[in-house]
Amino acid sequence: MPKESPWHDKTIELAELRWYNSHPVGFFKGIDDRTAAETLVKAILWVEHEGIEVSDEPDAWFDHQLVGLSVVREGVEVGTVSRVDHLPAQDLLAVDSPSGEVLVPFVSAIVPSVDLAAGVITVTPPIGLFEEVPDDELADEKTSAQAGAEGEAQDPADPAPED
Repeated sequence: MPKESPWHDKTIELAELRWYNSHPVGFFKGIDDRTAAETLVKAILWVEHEGIEVSDEPDAWFDHQLVGLSVVREGVEVGTVSRVDHLPAQDLLAVDSPSGEVLVPFVSAIVPSVDLAAGVITVTPPIGLFEEVPDDELADEKTSAQAGAEGEAQDPADPAPED
């Protein structure tokens, strides 16, 4: 807060946190009306979390625990987590890679493992997420996928069509 703010270098205590229209709203001790609350608009709040127990949920992390972790694909480091974006559909890991920033959907199918102790996040991304894929490889994949789908559609009891 700017030095002229009445909240500069002050400590406030969260009394309650409620959700309104999918947005968190904090209620603080000693801030009892709207006028007082408006003095906190655009304030930067630092949250002391020392001694706060981590969730018992197996796949729950604080953003600061993930930022800076190495991102590994098939045993090879592909980048480092720079931030976590929280979107309505899913969270995204922003990964700084040699080719630039890559946004990785933070879902178990693509991020099967987070090892805080080792400082490693293991990813199994689809082809093309971390690298450029030449057009001919994309065409080959599409042809292979179509051939597989056609093969599944044919009844194995039916003989192959004759020419």
